[in-house]
Amino acid sequence: MTTLTVAASVRVEPEIPTRPARRWPYLPWALAALFLLAYTLLSFRRHDQALTTGYDLGIFEQAVRGYAEGHAPTVALKADGFNQLGDHFSPVLALLAPLYWLWPGAKALLLGQAALLALAVHPLTGYAQRRLGPGAAVVVGVGYGASWGIASAVGFDFHEICFAVPLVAYAVVALGEGRLGHAVAWGAPLVLVKEDLGVTLAALGCLVAWRGARRLGLLTAAFGLAATALEMLVLLPAMNPGGRFAYWTEMDSGAATHGHSLWTLPLDLITPADKARTLILLLAVTAFLAVRSPLLALAVPTVGWRLASANPNYWTTYYHYSAVLMPIVFAAFVDALVRHPGLRRRALAVSLAVTVLLVPGYPLGQLGTGLLWAHSDRAAAVHRLLTRIPDGARVAASNRLVPQLTDRCTVILFDRPERWNTAEWLAVDEGSPMGWPLTPEQELHELALAKDDGYRVVVSDGGVTLLHR
Repeated sequence: MTTLTVAASVRVEPEIPTRPARRWPYLPWALAALFLLAYTLLSFRRHDQALTTGYDLGIFEQAVRGYAEGHAPTVALKADGFNQLGDHFSPVLALLAPLYWLWPGAKALLLGQAALLALAVHPLTGYAQRRLGPGAAVVVGVGYGASWGIASAVGFDFHEICFAVPLVAYAVVALGEGRLGHAVAWGAPLVLVKEDLGVTLAALGCLVAWRGARRLGLLTAAFGLAATALEMLVLLPAMNPGGRFAYWTEMDSGAATHGHSLWTLPLDLITPADKARTLILLLAVTAFLAVRSPLLALAVPTVGWRLASANPNYWTTYYHYSAVLMPIVFAAFVDALVRHPGLRRRALAVSLAVTVLLVPGYPLGQLGTGLLWAHSDRAAAVHRLLTRIPDGARVAASNRLVPQLTDRCTVILFDRPERWNTAEWLAVDEGSPMGWPLTPEQELHELALAKDDGYRVVVSDGGVTLLHR
């Protein structure tokens, strides 16, 4: 009786004919290795040219350095004694500590991120090859690896979300192949990557339940929601100096500014135009075929909170916010191609064409330009001047100079007098300020204040000024 009851509760989908087993067994790993090389070259060259930033690479290096030194992940860039776990709940960063022991510095984080993002190529390419053959696998592997969402993440420093990308990739592929227990096992660690990913895990649980494993799926969904609630309402406020989750205000201001309601919500989710553009490009890389797969539902939580927020950075195709969506849309693409074999050839051709057309507009396109490889007088001046600062010093630095120092100094941001006047050294990027957190005019004003406050110019070269008090 029990066996019959369990069997009746399992949702059985019709068996869809697939092509024979893979013909190129090393293809997934070969593509992963190719993109590991590309991501590493891009991120290392940007760092060597002093184009990386304190917000966010410097922040994460300070956190990882804390773990590596055996204490809390304190981030002086945020505030003296600030615990990174009070900003985002990302204890998974501790896994980078062994790499940081071997190679202290920002490049350890950049290499770790490149490896994690490239790792996701393996399950997606393997999935496509098992179901569709090697030709489709190449399109899917290259489509994900060269996608604008991954390129944007690699091209803007380091972020904890890189741990989520391979976990999501393996989980969604296991879900697509009906290995529901494996899907949950891959998805469960997401709650240690970032606080909002518990909702993604809950979505995964709902899909697992829909596929037939109801108890497992509902337990997974409950666990994901409970983890997000615990992290946002208890753990993050407990470790944040303000005693609350720091990002509630962005959601609150979104409601206040845009007047979200049930009547206006559909329009709010696609306006301003940046939102619609992001949604279009998210689906265009799959020739819009991903919408025909239920696997795409896994993207709903991340897309939802981004489009509902008042922060314009969340709406765009830049930065790292779309990285976790890329494995979902490409796994959904494979699933849809299996379900609709008549569309296969045209859809693959469109997907490849869109991928190729978008590459030059995003950071991976920089690998083919001379600017990334050319000698930079500014970068040379940065590296030359910063060697004058002794190890262990307290330094206030411009945003682009911060990650050049975080491996050996206590670094804060050169932004306001009550902060920078606590530092022994000031490192100010006058020649090429990025306009954040200070405009070029404000930066020069603060520099004049520092000179009046007793800081003397040690050296000034290539637009970089070093001061000491």
